[in-house]
Amino acid sequence: MDKIAFKLGPLTIHWYGVLVALGFLIGLWIASRRATRYGIAPERIMDAGPWMIIGTIVGARAWHVIQYWPEEFAGKPWTEIFMIQHGGLVYYGGFIGAAVATIFYLRWRNLPIWKFGDAIAPSIPVGYVLGRIGCLMNGCCYGKACDLPWAIRFPSAHDTGGAPVHPAQIYDALLSAVLWGILEWLYRRKRFDGEVFASYLIGYAICRFIVEFFRGDYPHHYLGGWATPGHLTSILIFVAGLVLWFRLPKLVAKAA
Repeated sequence: MDKIAFKLGPLTIHWYGVLVALGFLIGLWIASRRATRYGIAPERIMDAGPWMIIGTIVGARAWHVIQYWPEEFAGKPWTEIFMIQHGGLVYYGGFIGAAVATIFYLRWRNLPIWKFGDAIAPSIPVGYVLGRIGCLMNGCCYGKACDLPWAIRFPSAHDTGGAPVHPAQIYDALLSAVLWGILEWLYRRKRFDGEVFASYLIGYAICRFIVEFFRGDYPHHYLGGWATPGHLTSILIFVAGLVLWFRLPKLVAKAA
């Protein structure tokens, strides 16, 4: 495992950043092609890209800093907060940040929120797959110790000490690839605006809830020691997805 992709003079480019950026670009391009099916111009998707990227980075980093402040940031130079090349972008925070930034953009441009959300939703797992591979290269979001044939080992200097662990990042990436296929299928058969986005929330929450049982990088657990912060957040996202899935048909019909 080598975190560094390449160097440009004094500038070091990490695989984590390369793969996350690539995930954004591929996801946006696919979404721009998909959006035309329901009358959204491809350039509108691409124009929203910078908003989503900024919102994702700010939200993901802020969530990580808050969650891991005592372990990683307390007593260290404040500049460490901005060192995202070291890893430390929490997906939940990034999702919330991207959603807020995108809603602001859509309101400004007077674009339909739920149609736009449906066009974007299947692309989110695409970027997530590449992001999780970036986590694998970076050595973050690692799994619990195990002795299974497909266990992986990080270098001895890693937090795992080089012991065999679950490839939790790969589990997450594979489940997200399946979710992507399901959402692409649903997009062509959706019955109301917002259905695909709500289904993404439900599907992602289920996938993440499963993977959390294999994660070994959390300093704290809850509910008697079995639940990670990811478990708790997954439950909230699942509930939010269900509420949208049941409420949106009525809201969309009323607006029409």
